[in-house]
Amino acid sequence: MRNRLATESSPYLRQHADNPVHWQPWDARALAQARAEEKPILLSIGYSACHWCHVMAHESFEDAATAAVMNALYVNIKVDREERPDLDRIYQLAHQALSQRGGGWPLTLMLSPHELLPFFAGTYFPKTPRYGMPAFVDLLQRARDWYDAHRDEAGAHAAALRGFLDQQFRAAPGAEPGAHLPAEAEAALLRRFDPQWGGFGGAPKFPHTADLELLLDSPDAPAHEAALHTLTRMAQGGIHDQIGGGFARYSVDARWEIPHFEKMLYDNALLLPLYAKAAALTEHAHYREAAEGIAQWLEREMRAPDDGYYAALDADSEGEEGRFYVWDASAIRALLPAEEFAVAAAHWGLDAPANFEDRHWHLREVRPLAEVADALGIAESLAHERLHAARASLLQARAHRPRPGLDDKRLTAWNAMLASGYARAAAWLDRPEWAARASAIVAFLHARAVADGRLHASVQGGQARFAGYLDDHAWLLTAHLDLLAVDPDPQHLRRAMALADTLLERFEDHQAGGFYFTAHDHEDLPARPRSFVDEATPSGNGVAAHALLRLAWLSAEPRWLDAVERCLRAAHDTLTASPSACAGLLAPLRHWHAPPTQVVVRLPQSDASAWREAIAELLRQGIACVQLPNLDAAADPLPLHPGATGGIAYVCSGSRC
Repeated sequence: MRNRLATESSPYLRQHADNPVHWQPWDARALAQARAEEKPILLSIGYSACHWCHVMAHESFEDAATAAVMNALYVNIKVDREERPDLDRIYQLAHQALSQRGGGWPLTLMLSPHELLPFFAGTYFPKTPRYGMPAFVDLLQRARDWYDAHRDEAGAHAAALRGFLDQQFRAAPGAEPGAHLPAEAEAALLRRFDPQWGGFGGAPKFPHTADLELLLDSPDAPAHEAALHTLTRMAQGGIHDQIGGGFARYSVDARWEIPHFEKMLYDNALLLPLYAKAAALTEHAHYREAAEGIAQWLEREMRAPDDGYYAALDADSEGEEGRFYVWDASAIRALLPAEEFAVAAAHWGLDAPANFEDRHWHLREVRPLAEVADALGIAESLAHERLHAARASLLQARAHRPRPGLDDKRLTAWNAMLASGYARAAAWLDRPEWAARASAIVAFLHARAVADGRLHASVQGGQARFAGYLDDHAWLLTAHLDLLAVDPDPQHLRRAMALADTLLERFEDHQAGGFYFTAHDHEDLPARPRSFVDEATPSGNGVAAHALLRLAWLSAEPRWLDAVERCLRAAHDTLTASPSACAGLLAPLRHWHAPPTQVVVRLPQSDASAWREAIAELLRQGIACVQLPNLDAAADPLPLHPGATGGIAYVCSGSRC
């Protein structure tokens, strides 16, 4: 037996390739070995940007004595939760059932080799006893001793756990959810809203973009203002990289001041169109600046040379969390001219006590620039110029520091999410270069993530890996629909239709409605995950239902409309019990009951640019728009909206135009 991770596609798994632990990937060979040897499996699930994953690796997995115990007692399997979200969803829920508390990463489980279900579950464990937790080696031995002495009991536990998982992932069709549920969700969110700092609840605080979009789209003024206030406070806070742009995963405090410093592609893909929308709705410059900062960071640090965007930046560099991002006030003073430092220090809090570990400064907006300019007796425009110059100097200086680790796999769902985000942001702010980036991303995915006629979940080392999940298909479908607003290429509509059919063929529960996370021919696992509840990203069922609803209205295709109705009915109980947990599904539900206005523009082949300003104005007003050129009848994917000489626009509500 040996460590087999060196040839894996995941950067996270390769980080563990030199461990003395005999790590195996999750594959048939490793599972067969566990069964043949009658050894329980130690399953460790994490991801490359996870701080506590690194801590446990350094303390235990790199330690020869700990590794010897692991190798003697278990078949040890490492899983990247971003490559195998199917496994992560199953085992996070199993952990919750066993421990009666939420999970996280690293997720640590001991599985029976035949049932592949845990008899013990936890997260991080220290090498020596502390934080009220046992030493990891002691836990390994005790868990194995229990398993050896209680095989029958372990089997009974596994059967009960399988029944629990099946029940949690099951859907039962109910009545059509009511039109009142979005308002109920908004009211529930507003009850948890922090009126001072924005966001919902206390620390730690996450962006929860699906909730923010629900509130931003609300006709209710308090809900709308809560979303804008949260976006403002986040942009002012340390969760927002004040120097390099982009947002960290979450804030460890209620003020958005100190983040957990990892930067994920998905957060920024979802926040980009939100800030662009806020900028268009309010014409406030700070929202536009936040959106532009996200785009600049993406292009500077996350875009691969052959296209597509990397998954994440680590929280750690040089063995310390946040080291790349924090500053010494004296170092900034030495880098900047006195007049620039005076503005930067007052604006970013460098004239106040250190706010990170009592010895470093993490920059956030402490005083508005207008107030700083007034205190210094200069024009606000001059203060802006000096801050801009200071930011450029600090960004250049920071570029010479050892960088955080980069997870360079390109995930289909997250890239499609970004293509959607770029397309929507381009529509709101009339940025054709962002529309071009969105088109390039979907072209990359069709060229590189499709193999053997099938969409895959990850591109790494030139290979498409892992058959695509629900989210991969639903987000790519959404990206093509969003691109139709800014790129009149009929290929977007054709590909959207093909993806919609794939959703129904490979993922839909034809009995109960809704969509499984894995395809019908996926690897046989202890359970088949499905969720209507949002996590860090909107639920795949919500994304799929919304995209299918938009496509059904556009094409008047009843099979897609019927699938949306089945999905909403399958989600009835979850939506009714906890509507604020399902913001991703509430958008299609709201539009199911009250279809928004959509304009379909058939552009003349001769001079499509003649319609550009009219289309841009529609998009600025938030009116959905689809652009297609006039085509021959035989090649037209949208024959219900025929073209006309000089162009024609159809104003539609639902399928009525």
